[in-house]
Amino acid sequence: MRRIVLTCLVAIGALCAPEAVAGTRAVVQTRTYDIAGSSGAALVEAMDSKGPRHGFMTRAIATTAYTVDWGLDAAESNGFCRIRRASGTLNLSYTFPRIASPVTPALKRRWNRFFAGVRAHEETHGRIAREMMRATERSITGFRVANDPSCSKTRREARLRIRTVYAEYEAKQIAFDRREHGDGGHVEHLIAALVGKP
Repeated sequence: MRRIVLTCLVAIGALCAPEAVAGTRAVVQTRTYDIAGSSGAALVEAMDSKGPRHGFMTRAIATTAYTVDWGLDAAESNGFCRIRRASGTLNLSYTFPRIASPVTPALKRRWNRFFAGVRAHEETHGRIAREMMRATERSITGFRVANDPSCSKTRREARLRIRTVYAEYEAKQIAFDRREHGDGGHVEHLIAALVGKP
């Protein structure tokens, strides 16, 4: 599960902040919420009632949320406005369950396998988001438009390119979730193994 917000900050020539550095970076935060239970089924029930909200009525086991900020340094020279630097920040936030009650060694082993699968799922969302950042940077760095002294066309086209790359990678996120959460998918198997079903 994931939530996304994109913003774009555009600087023109000397108006660019001096500390801006070309490239992308990720700022990662991990949060947890406590659950308790003496069986796999009880732990699943606790996640269903205490997990992070997913939509209006449902909750998720775990989530990956991110916001994206772009700083674009655009300048006009020799009849062209060009994106000289694109600096992107991916603010990535994971939320995971954490057991806050004693459990048997057998349940602890099942939980560890379950949690490893959940973490891998959410980190895949994070990896796709990082790929989106790199693809966006490639798409806009060096992009130029002729006869655009105010750089307004360049800024508009850069924003369009950012949205286009975003849409492509959002489709990848949705397709990944569809595979993982579908009937007989990986998440269903993880839950069944935690509960102890064969």
